[in-house]
Amino acid sequence: MARREGEQRMTRQSLTIRSLRTQNRSAALAHLITARDGTRAEIAAAAGLSSASAANIVADLIAEGLVAETGLLASQGGRPTSVLEPVADGAYFIGADVGERGVAVELFDLTMTRVDREFRGGSTEESPDTIAHDLTDAVEALRQRNRDRWSRVVGVGLGLPGIVETDDAGVQTLYAENLGWDPVAVRPLLGHDLPLFAENGAKTLAKAEQWFGAAHGVEHAVVVLFGRGVGLGVISDGELLRGSASSATEWGHLCLDRSGPVCRCGRRGCVEAFLGAQGILDRWAAAGGRFDGSGWTAIGELLDAAQTGDPVAHDTVENLIDDLGTALGGLVNLFNPERVIVGGWVGMRLMQHLSPRIEATTRAASLARPGAQFELRSCTFGGDTVALGAAVMPLESLIAAPVEEVRSRAARAAG
Repeated sequence: MARREGEQRMTRQSLTIRSLRTQNRSAALAHLITARDGTRAEIAAAAGLSSASAANIVADLIAEGLVAETGLLASQGGRPTSVLEPVADGAYFIGADVGERGVAVELFDLTMTRVDREFRGGSTEESPDTIAHDLTDAVEALRQRNRDRWSRVVGVGLGLPGIVETDDAGVQTLYAENLGWDPVAVRPLLGHDLPLFAENGAKTLAKAEQWFGAAHGVEHAVVVLFGRGVGLGVISDGELLRGSASSATEWGHLCLDRSGPVCRCGRRGCVEAFLGAQGILDRWAAAGGRFDGSGWTAIGELLDAAQTGDPVAHDTVENLIDDLGTALGGLVNLFNPERVIVGGWVGMRLMQHLSPRIEATTRAASLARPGAQFELRSCTFGGDTVALGAAVMPLESLIAAPVEEVRSRAARAAG
């Protein structure tokens, strides 16, 4: 009995040491990827490690082929200090921005620099089956052009247009009620055996901004996406808010006016019905506006017409600013963010033209105290943010464990 208890105690100690080493590895690698370079002393300080622990962790990362010594810094009265950087070619990640009108699929290296991209669709609304074909075809095109890199692709991340739930067995399902789709199993969307990760597109946008953009180093932020749809990612205490089943922050379907315009989800007066691209253009058309298309060009025509004095466009934009300020002010009151970050292709257009007005109306719609405690920012990466954030998911899996463990878990899940 005593021997068995001793063995169990030693096993627990071994697991604790291994878990601690894994945590230290994760902290060191994450620091290097976001900082781009650093010394062992800087890694120790950032990750809260001793000098000896930092040296051991760096040695492990060099052995994995993920980190390399790339230069020397002179030091006063001692040996030069080695500069460490992530090895760009050490690992690759795919991120996909999946929408109802097609997919944008991008390949990133370990420095999260985009090295290739592929588009499919883009003109008409598609079904889940068509999107699965487009996604698989786009990933295959990347594979054909990057055969020498493919063995080091860690996985594929998808930013999807709806709620993504993960059950206890790790099986993911997409619920895109606003598009009228039945529940969609996520794994069959990709006809490749690469590890697959999925999340709501607005949440992947928030991930990108948290890791590399306007929300980096910020404990409390709201990241809003305005495009054809409207979405939200909330960072609270440094963590992405998900709720009990991953459907938290479906702000696009919060009702602003029960007698308002019909939303794509079938309800009336949702934020998306007012502030999604089609809702904005429908309001302009109903007031007598004339424009071409339904996307980037049409929103640009509205803003240009308002700026040149067209009275219908002017009134449409004034109402848009009021509605946007009201919606964002509600988020400020709910979450007390340090930053309100606006993205998506519609959001970026609005911020380019109207950011001072948007900030003023948001503060006016907020309670005075929280309304004085945030700053308004545009997303850092423009239209590429969702795909970058999607690629962060396989990056996080590599940071959490050596790539051999990631692939082993993926193989067990697939088989």
